[in-house]
Amino acid sequence: MSASTYSNSRERMLARLRAASATSTAIDDAETLSRRIDAHYASRLERQATAGQDPTTTFQTILEAAHAQVWRTDAISWPALLAQQLRDAGIRRLLLDPARAEGAALSRVLPASVEALSYARPLERWKTELFDTVDAGFTVARSGIAATGTLILAPDEGTPRTVSLVPPLHIALVHAHTLHVDLHAAMRTKRWAAGMPTNLVLVSGPSKTSDIQQTLAYGAHGPSRLWVFIVEQDEPSQKSTQGGTS
Repeated sequence: MSASTYSNSRERMLARLRAASATSTAIDDAETLSRRIDAHYASRLERQATAGQDPTTTFQTILEAAHAQVWRTDAISWPALLAQQLRDAGIRRLLLDPARAEGAALSRVLPASVEALSYARPLERWKTELFDTVDAGFTVARSGIAATGTLILAPDEGTPRTVSLVPPLHIALVHAHTLHVDLHAAMRTKRWAAGMPTNLVLVSGPSKTSDIQQTLAYGAHGPSRLWVFIVEQDEPSQKSTQGGTS
């Protein structure tokens, strides 16, 4: 492409953008736009409330549709329930954060066949071991988004992104009271605008891709399996024995 042809193409493109801008509805400022967005989502929430939609059930349904396995349990029962699932699935090595309350609770009830590992070494010192021998990684979600079946993870030193990315099975614990109906509600409730977290990871089901011949494949860019344990109550209930479906 010659310089003159490039210049003419650029001017035509800019002219179209200026024309479109001149005819579009002007937004006075960011505050006005924010109010309009809030009003839109508020109307959606009203319709969902009228329809009687339960965020936890919606969250579970969408996750299962994405080929995740989901269990609904309580604060007392979940460690034993998860330990039993690990035993039944033949998991041998589990990566978790023992310094976190949930990680410590799970470590105490693990069967002898499951070895708990902490992320206490720099990646360079055990990369081969991590990629080749660790079966599962356990994380605690910061919150979740019901509308899309999405886990919101906040990686830190004890549970870096690697825990939910490298092992073939990602296990996530999420508390039902932290679920938001949609992304907008999550951003507003947690006031992301006042202090956007430096590192958030959104997980909506197992890793999957259709890049190769448009054939859906799981595990190409991350874990091929996802287990989610939703903690609903402080006391045990019959729901704690319910298993997930793929």
